[in-house]
Amino acid sequence: MQQQVKTLQRIVTRKGTSKALTFSMPHVLKSIIYLSNQKYVSRASFCQELKIGEGAVRTLISHLKEQGLVDSIKAGTFLTSKGKKFAEKFCKAIPSQTFLRKCCLTNGKHNCAMLLKGEHADGIGNGMIQRDFAILYGASDSLTLIFRDGEFVFSGDQMRCFVDELEIRDNLIESLDPKNGDVVIITSSDDKFVAEISAFNTVIGTLATHEKY
Repeated sequence: MQQQVKTLQRIVTRKGTSKALTFSMPHVLKSIIYLSNQKYVSRASFCQELKIGEGAVRTLISHLKEQGLVDSIKAGTFLTSKGKKFAEKFCKAIPSQTFLRKCCLTNGKHNCAMLLKGEHADGIGNGMIQRDFAILYGASDSLTLIFRDGEFVFSGDQMRCFVDELEIRDNLIESLDPKNGDVVIITSSDDKFVAEISAFNTVIGTLATHEKY
């Protein structure tokens, strides 16, 4: 994933003396995954999905085009063949996500859970780095869990999660379809978009850290 993360970095690099960008790598990744599930995406849909203005959307699309990942016609913007392969890499690493209700382990009204395949997150430690990535984008808290032998355990130890909330555990298993050793990152916020965009940032940061070490 090293090359894919570097491509995200290039997309959010300012061009010459252009204005500071109002989107960042999590917005780019969210847009790529959004495009992978749509035939065409209008600028208005991008604005709504990414919570950024139309000018920022035009700049984002321009930067994506420079990398050869998208093209546009009157019906909207779409992934090129190169863009589809790029999106597929991330969709394999982050194959599923869901939202779960507030429970004993979460403190936000909205809690976004993303599955990160275990091969991209070995040596994840106690999850404090992931918490820093999440808080950077406004999350109130985050959890990093490992799926092991049919149960979720806290990263860094073997303590089972959701012991008293088996319905939450079962819903996560059904929604995310984790395999042994996979990682689940849960980010919390009272704002649904903040919960999701902070989850994307946490996943990107984890992938970058994994590649570095």
